[in-house]
Amino acid sequence: MNGTVLVINSGSSSIKFQLVDPEPGDVLAKGLVERIGEDEGRLSCTAGGETRERTERIADHSAGFALALAELTDSGVLDPDTLTAIGHRVVHGGAVFGEPVLIDDHVVSEIHRLSALAPLHNPANAVGIEILRSTLPGVPEVAVFDTAFFHDLPAAAATFAIDRDVARENRVRRYGFHGTSHQYVSERVADVLGRPLGELRQIVFHLGNGASASAISGGRAQDTTMGMTPLDGLVMGTRSGDIDAGVLFQLHRQAGMKVDELDDLLNRRSGLKGLAGVNDFRALTELIEQGDADAQLAWDVYVHRARKYLGAYLVLLGGVDAITFTAGVGENVPALRAAILQGLEPFGIVVDPDRNASGSGERHIGADGSATALLVIPTDEELAIARAAATLVRGSR
Repeated sequence: MNGTVLVINSGSSSIKFQLVDPEPGDVLAKGLVERIGEDEGRLSCTAGGETRERTERIADHSAGFALALAELTDSGVLDPDTLTAIGHRVVHGGAVFGEPVLIDDHVVSEIHRLSALAPLHNPANAVGIEILRSTLPGVPEVAVFDTAFFHDLPAAAATFAIDRDVARENRVRRYGFHGTSHQYVSERVADVLGRPLGELRQIVFHLGNGASASAISGGRAQDTTMGMTPLDGLVMGTRSGDIDAGVLFQLHRQAGMKVDELDDLLNRRSGLKGLAGVNDFRALTELIEQGDADAQLAWDVYVHRARKYLGAYLVLLGGVDAITFTAGVGENVPALRAAILQGLEPFGIVVDPDRNASGSGERHIGADGSATALLVIPTDEELAIARAAATLVRGSR
C-alpha cells in the first residue's frame, strides 16, 4: 500500500474520507463521520470488504478525526509511514488559487480569508486541515480547490456587469464550482474517445442535488453556470439557480424578507424542493407518475433551463464534439438525459434510446449516426484529488 493518499472533505458537521491508491485508482477504505456536535453522532467505515458502524456523541471535529483515523488504523489499511499525502477538498480558492497547492501557514491563512466567499464551507475545510496538520505532522498536505478549474475563465465569462470598483473591492466575479468533477470528466471523455483533449469541444452536465454545466474547449473551461456562489445557473435540488435579482428587492420590500430569509429561500427552499416539495428525482418521478401537476412543472422547468444552457454553450463553442452527463442524477436518470437532448438531431445530437436506458459505468448513449459523442461518465472527485495531491508531492521532492 505504498503511495496511498488520504482524501478529506471536512464539512460543517461531517467528515467524508477515502484512502486511495492513486495510480490504479483503488479505493482501500472510505467512510463518513456525521452529526458532529449533536447528541448522537455516527461513524461508518468500509475497509477490506467489511463495513463497520458505531454511534456515540462526537463532540467536535477533533474527536471525529480521531475516530476516523483509529478506524482506518484498526482495519489495517492505514499506516501513516506509507502515506504519500493528505488531499483536502477546499470549496473556494477565490482568485488566489488556480492549482492544487502544498499547505503551509500562508495557505491556511488564505483559506480562512476566503471564508467570506464561502462561509458555510471554507471554515470547515480549514478546520480539517489544521487538525490533521497537528495529528499527522509528518505527512504532506495538499489543498485541491473546487473553483480552480474555472480560475482562468475568459474575462467576458467571469465578469458581472456591475460597477467595476464595487466588483473589485468585494471580489465579485464568476468563480464556478464542481471544478474538480468537470476537469476529471472532461479528461476521461478524451480517454474514452481516444482523441487528444486539446482538440475537443465539450459540454459537461454535473447533475446532482447541486447542478452545474460547463463549456470546455481544448481542456480549458470557457464558461460555467455557477457564479460567485453555487446558487447560480441550473435548477437544483433546493437551489433556485438563475433568478432575476429584482425578485429579491420585491420580496424584501413587499414581503419584508430579510437577507437571511432570502438566503434560506433561494438555497434551501427553492429548486425542485420549492416547486414540487421534493428534491430527490426518484420521488419527483413517482409524483409525476401519480399525475402531480407541480411535479411535472418542476421537471419541465429543470429541463428547460438545462436545454437553454446547452444551446448557449453550443453557440459559444462554435459546435460541440461531446456532451457528457455525470453525478448522481446525470448518471442515473435516463429519462432526464433523453429530455434534455430531445429534438436536437439537426445539430448532430442523436440519442440511442436503448443505450441511454441501459448500462452502467462509462458508456456511450448516442446513436451510431450521431455526429456528437453522447456519454455518461461517472465522476470521481476523490480519485482526482488523490492524483493531484500525489503528483504535487512527488514533484516537490
